[in-house]
Amino acid sequence: MFVNIRKRDGREVHFDEAKITEAIFKAAKAVGGADKQMAMELTLDVLRYLKQKHNGGLFSVEDVQDAVEKMLIEKGHAKTAKAYIIYRNQRTRIREAKSDLMAAVGEILVETNKENANVSNSPSAKMLQIASAASKAYYLNRLIPENMAAAHKRGDFHIHDLDFYGKTLTCIQIPLGKLLRDGFNTGHGFIRPPKRPASATAQAAIILQSSQNDMHGGQSFAFFDRDMAPYMENVDENEAFQAMEALIYNLNSMHSRAGAQVPFSSLNLGTDITPAGRMVTRNILLAYEKGLGRGENPIFPNIIFRIKAGINLNSGDPNYDLLKLAIRVAAKRLNPTFSFMDASFNKAYGDQVGYMGCRTRTMANRRGPEVTDGRGNLSFTTINLPRLAIKAERNLMKFYQKLAELIELTVEQLYHRYQVQAQLKVKDMPFLMGQGLYLDSDKLSPKDVIEDVIKHGTLSVGFIGLAETLVALTGEHHGESEEAQVLGEEIVAFMRNQVDKAAERYDLNYTLLATPAEGLSGRFVAMDRREYGMIPGVTDKEYYTNSFHVPVNYPISFFDKIRIEGVYHKYANAGHISYVEFNSPPINNLGAVEDIIRYMNQCDIGYAGINFPIDFCDGCGQIGVIDTEHCPSCGTTSIRRVRRITGYLSTMDRFNDAKCHELKERTAHV
Repeated sequence: MFVNIRKRDGREVHFDEAKITEAIFKAAKAVGGADKQMAMELTLDVLRYLKQKHNGGLFSVEDVQDAVEKMLIEKGHAKTAKAYIIYRNQRTRIREAKSDLMAAVGEILVETNKENANVSNSPSAKMLQIASAASKAYYLNRLIPENMAAAHKRGDFHIHDLDFYGKTLTCIQIPLGKLLRDGFNTGHGFIRPPKRPASATAQAAIILQSSQNDMHGGQSFAFFDRDMAPYMENVDENEAFQAMEALIYNLNSMHSRAGAQVPFSSLNLGTDITPAGRMVTRNILLAYEKGLGRGENPIFPNIIFRIKAGINLNSGDPNYDLLKLAIRVAAKRLNPTFSFMDASFNKAYGDQVGYMGCRTRTMANRRGPEVTDGRGNLSFTTINLPRLAIKAERNLMKFYQKLAELIELTVEQLYHRYQVQAQLKVKDMPFLMGQGLYLDSDKLSPKDVIEDVIKHGTLSVGFIGLAETLVALTGEHHGESEEAQVLGEEIVAFMRNQVDKAAERYDLNYTLLATPAEGLSGRFVAMDRREYGMIPGVTDKEYYTNSFHVPVNYPISFFDKIRIEGVYHKYANAGHISYVEFNSPPINNLGAVEDIIRYMNQCDIGYAGINFPIDFCDGCGQIGVIDTEHCPSCGTTSIRRVRRITGYLSTMDRFNDAKCHELKERTAHV
C-alpha cells in the first residue's frame, strides 16, 4: 500500500508495515493480552486510516504512532494503548537524550565547559567531559526515577556531579597520620612510612592525588599540622621549609583524572602547639607566601587556619604568632581562609572540626563516632529557592508548603543515590576503600559492598539565592531590611528543621548545605528568566547569589555583612562560608584584617575568607592589581588574574559566564 516513510531526521526510507504489527504485539504482551492476529488486524486499520488522512501520500514516523494510539483506543484496547504510549514516551526520552548528548559532545570538542574552574581545556579534559556528558544522559534517562530526573531537568533542583551519580562519593577528610604511619599501596606496590619531612610531604601529595582519582570532590587533611609533626623531629627550619615548598609545587603541578585537573586539596592546621606542629604550620605558610617559582600565586592547596581562644586567638596564646603570620599570608595570597572552633556549633568538639576549601563540613554522626577524619559528603542536591518564591506570589503559606514538598523530593532523591552508592564494592574505589581511608573501610574485603562504611557520610540538601528569594517575597533582600533578615533566618531555619526530620526518619546523616554554586549559579536564573521573565532584583542578573550571602554588588560595610551572614552559619551544618571584599591586597593594613577576623569570631561565623584581586604578569613578574589589559611595566597581555571562586582559587579565564558577571559586580566592603 505504501512505499516510503519520512524519518524524524527528514530522510525517506522504505516503509515496513511489519514494524507496526510488532509494536502493537509487544504492547499487548506487556499487559497480558498478546494476540498476533489482533495486532495484524489493527495494523490494517492503521494503514487504512493513514491512507485516508494523507491521501496516499508520504507520512512520518510520528504520524504512524499517532494512528496506532488512535486505533487502539477506538477499537477498545485501552490497556494496550496505555502500554504503547508509555513505551513511546520512553523511546522519545531516550532519543532526546541521545540528541542532547551529541550536541553536548559537539560543544566540548570546541572547548571544555566551565562548570568547574579547576578543569583544564586539554585533550584529556575534553575526553573526560565527553564521558561525563554520556554518564549524565544515562543516569537521567535510565537510572534516576522519572519524577526526580524531571525535577533536575526543569531546574526545580540540581543534582550535583550527576555524571558520577552511581560511581563514587563526593569528598573525604583523609586520615593522613594513619597512612604515613602504616604505609599504603597505590596499586603498584607498597609505599613504606617516611622518615624525613621531604618524604612525608611527597607521600602526602601522592595520597591526595590517589584519593582524588577515586572521588569527584575535594580531598582534605583535617589535621595537617598534627599528622606531619612526627616527621619534623630533629630537623632545621630550612629542611622543613623545603619540604613544604615541594608539597605546594606538587599540588599545583601534579595532575589527577588523566591530566584534566590538579587535586582539589585542603589542609587544616593552626592548633597544634607542639614545637614540631608549630614548625609544620609556620613553614607551610611561609612557603605559600613565597609563591611558585617566579612568585606566582599558588592555586592549591586551600589552607584553612583554625582559630581557637587559648590556642591562637589572643596575645599570649601559644600560637598567636602563627595567627599573625596566617593573616599576613592571607593578605598577600588570599589563603589561608579561617575556621572558628569557638562558634556555637563547633565549640562542643574542641578543635576537631575540619573544613574544606569548598566549605564542606562533616562532624556529627548518627551512625558512629563524631569525628572528622575518614568521613565526608556522599552527595548533595541544591533546591531552586528563588523559583519557589516567584511562584508563591508573596503568599508565604504557599511558599512554605511548596518548599516542604521540594525538600521532601530532594531527600528522596538523595536516598535513591545513597542506595545506588551503597551497592558499590571496595574494589570499585581501590585506594579510598582498599587502603582504609574511609572510616571502618579497613574492616571490609575487596568484594564487600560499602554500605556499612558510607553510613558515616553525609547527604546534603543545598540551597541557593536566599537574597533573590527575599526580594521576590518582600521586595527587599536581607542586606536592605531587618524584616527581610528576620524572614531569611526563618526560611533557613525551616529548611534545617525539615532536613533534621529526614535524618530522624532515615537514620542517616542528612544535613543542610549553603551550596557552593559554580556551574549552577547561572543555570537556575537562565531557566527562571525564560519561564517568568525579567523580575527586578530576582532574575535580572546572570547569576543567583551564592547561598545566604548578601548580594555581591550591594554596598555594605565589612562589619554589617559579617553580622548579617553570621546568623545563618549555625543552620548550614553541612558547610558554610562568608567573604569580605577588598579592592586590593590589604598587605599594609593587617590590623584591619585582624579586626575583621575577630569580629567574625564574635558573630558566630564558622568559616570565612578575605577576597581581593591578584594579577601576575607572565612577562616581567609584576604582581598586584593590574587593571589594564597590558602590563604597565613590560606591555605584555599575558597576565594571570587569580580570584576566588566558590571557595577555591582559579584564574579568570577558567570562570564560566555567570561567574564572570558575578566577579565584575563584586563591590568592596568599606
